[in-house]
Amino acid sequence: MVERRLPKPRDLAPLMQFKKFDFNASRRRLSAALTIEDLQRIAKRRTPKAAFDYTDGAAEGELSLRRARQAFEDVEFSPSILRDVSTVDTSTTIFGGPSAQPFGIAPTGFTRLMQTEGEIAGASAAGAAGIPFTLSTLGTSSIEDVKAANPLGRNWFQLYVMKQREISYGLVERAAAAEFDTLFFTVDTPVAGARLRDKRNGFSIPPQLSLGTVVNAIPRPWWWIDFLTTPPLEFASLSSTGGTVGELLDSAMDPSISFEDLKVIRELFPGKIVVKGVQNVEDSTKLADLGVDGVVLSNHGGRQLDRAPIPFHLLPEVAREVGDDLEVTMDTGIMNGADIVSALAMGAKFTFVGRAYLYGLMAGGRAGVDRMIEILSEQVERTMKLLEVSSVEELEPKHVTQLQRLVPR
Repeated sequence: MVERRLPKPRDLAPLMQFKKFDFNASRRRLSAALTIEDLQRIAKRRTPKAAFDYTDGAAEGELSLRRARQAFEDVEFSPSILRDVSTVDTSTTIFGGPSAQPFGIAPTGFTRLMQTEGEIAGASAAGAAGIPFTLSTLGTSSIEDVKAANPLGRNWFQLYVMKQREISYGLVERAAAAEFDTLFFTVDTPVAGARLRDKRNGFSIPPQLSLGTVVNAIPRPWWWIDFLTTPPLEFASLSSTGGTVGELLDSAMDPSISFEDLKVIRELFPGKIVVKGVQNVEDSTKLADLGVDGVVLSNHGGRQLDRAPIPFHLLPEVAREVGDDLEVTMDTGIMNGADIVSALAMGAKFTFVGRAYLYGLMAGGRAGVDRMIEILSEQVERTMKLLEVSSVEELEPKHVTQLQRLVPR
């Protein structure tokens, strides 16, 4: 039987060391966030519904997004044993240059609507972490401002080919002049997807006040204060605004985009050319024959064609077919460092995070993006150590089994 006694003061002293209270509320929130889902919940509390739903939502029934996330959850790892993983190297080389982590920040449009620091927060955080930042054609910071925010880091530019070709060509030339080293030629947006949350919320560019938005803003006054006391939104590629995101995209995008446009852009841009939005093996093979530098397997985060192919499921076959000829990367559905490790094991050279980045941005501006990168980096390293691989090059298909839910009939 255990002997009981009254505790002595010297025994209690080590238990009475209280953690110092942090009076910075933002820092408290972010330090308590342990996952991307935690950042997502903070972002939802701090951001008006229409702006949050623009980030969080997808097209029509949002099946593509749910399936993409489910595909990563349906992974079974196969770890090795008795290997030295006291140090793990998460760095990699992609599109001719280094990255400290096997993920970068994906292009996102209208970013300052999510949080006023916008792309400047993303680019500066990426530069500090040693990972690439990708600026969208529909970004709310200029090519030159992003370069100034990330002068020594890797900046990439995502291009939409627009009806007014001279606008697109001008953006390519500006990206080259600003020493952006890689251009993403985006091919999955001939027209806008049906983003029903935006329509139901009456989400427009710029935001329009209504009874609903006023009521929703009451518990989030800081967002409106930031929005109204910072410079107005400017878009490098849109000469006029007013309307839903879908209406703006339909007015600007050209459904006649073709391989001839890719040839023109190839001649204009001196850096790496990567085609973003590839969704089948046949197109991947054709692009390899055309000599592009890489592809991004992507269904645009589920925001275009609902019921689109799941990039993670498509990845192994594409990597087998064209992985020796071009660099295969992917996005869509990534919410954890384990997702990134899974993609690398199945043949991806690199991955991209879009929503995860925006959740961090909405949760805390630049500091929130830093926290997002920190969370994913810790998860990548921990997963690699538990698999007992010491570098990303050691990840192989044998480390991952894709469990099947959706099997073609």
